[in-house]
Amino acid sequence: MNRYLPLSILALAILAFATLMLVIAPGMQIDARSVPAGLRDYTEAQQRGRDVYVAMGCVYCHSQQPRSPDQAPDGERGWGRPSVASDYVFDAPHQLGTMRTGPDLLNVGARLPSEDWHLTHLYQPRAIFDWSIMPAYPFLFEHKQQAETDDTIVILPPAYAPEDGVVVAGPDALDLVAYLQALDRTYPTPTDGLRDDGYASGPSADASSVEEGDG
Repeated sequence: MNRYLPLSILALAILAFATLMLVIAPGMQIDARSVPAGLRDYTEAQQRGRDVYVAMGCVYCHSQQPRSPDQAPDGERGWGRPSVASDYVFDAPHQLGTMRTGPDLLNVGARLPSEDWHLTHLYQPRAIFDWSIMPAYPFLFEHKQQAETDDTIVILPPAYAPEDGVVVAGPDALDLVAYLQALDRTYPTPTDGLRDDGYASGPSADASSVEEGDG
């Protein structure tokens, strides 16, 4: 009975130490990082699109954390330099991801800046890549007999286009594309994100299956 007190104190001390080392110290380290010169906060439309991205669970198939060359050939895949903590200053919650059923998206806005490409891809990925296993999101779009002045028409190949009328992008589709176009971390690596060996010290994840291309 008389050992309960020291055991309780020891348990609380271990918990406090773990909280300090795993939560408080990393948080202080990240807060000390400055905003990179090339990084801009999201616009209202981009933030709405990010909310759509989060709500649809895109993180379950796409990561947003290119790795260093000693971890994966992400640079050779065209996914950009290794990410660093300051790349995510404006991301809450972050969408680092742990799976790569599809390609990494942290720099998809630099690789694929076309709004038309993204709208077509969201409406029907097979219209661009016949091998893609990405689900289609037709509920983000509307089928109209005739487009109105402010409508954004989705460009589709004949096999996927409606027999009559047109497919136009809905507000959520346009906002989501605006967010994807904003994913561009191709500015130089901030100096506080470099390791002693010269590689960027960013988050990493276990390797998963990768679908080549942006499908």
